[in-house]
Amino acid sequence: MLPGFLGEGCIIPLVSEAPLPLQISPEPTSPGGPGWLRLLTEVVQTVLIAGALFLLVNLLTARIRVEGNSMEPSLHDGEFVVVNRLAYRWNPAERGDIIVFRFPLDPSRRFIKRIVALPGDVIQVIEGQVYVNGLVLNEPYTAAAPRYAGEWELAAGEVFVLGDNRNNSEDSHEWGPLPLQNVIGKAVLVYWPVGEIGVIPHIGVASAAGN
Repeated sequence: MLPGFLGEGCIIPLVSEAPLPLQISPEPTSPGGPGWLRLLTEVVQTVLIAGALFLLVNLLTARIRVEGNSMEPSLHDGEFVVVNRLAYRWNPAERGDIIVFRFPLDPSRRFIKRIVALPGDVIQVIEGQVYVNGLVLNEPYTAAAPRYAGEWELAAGEVFVLGDNRNNSEDSHEWGPLPLQNVIGKAVLVYWPVGEIGVIPHIGVASAAGN
């Protein structure tokens, strides 16, 4: 009997199966595949951003540790201070500013003192009083009146700096005026220890100096 026929007059149609669709299994991801590459990319990006922020902060600021008690009672030994490097890029220095600078006699050392006189000023220390251009300074920040005397005249590009602890400070009364080119920046913030965190206040003496 021929295939597809079942007896006389009966026909059973032949059924042809449709081909199954081709299935492709995805390749397994190896441990060193896209997942690890994505993680590595994120880590590199984070490191680059952190590095850029670090460089930016260092360009704009400096950090120093106060050593000794020459700035008592305003600043204390062991405190860490943030210094604004751009403070005098667009604005001039002012009397009363606390600044950080390279020591003129040894530029590898950094000092922190207070500006009491500006270019062109005449400074006199007489009987425990500091005079600028003939007017006595009102200085509520000092530890004690100075026990030394002298007179100095500032040229262009020079300032006169003193420690607030006048009788225990290596400053302009010993080695003379400070060139402005040695100034690193203005001290603006104490950030350590935690109990001393705060903005360093500006106590101006301009009115007493007559300018």
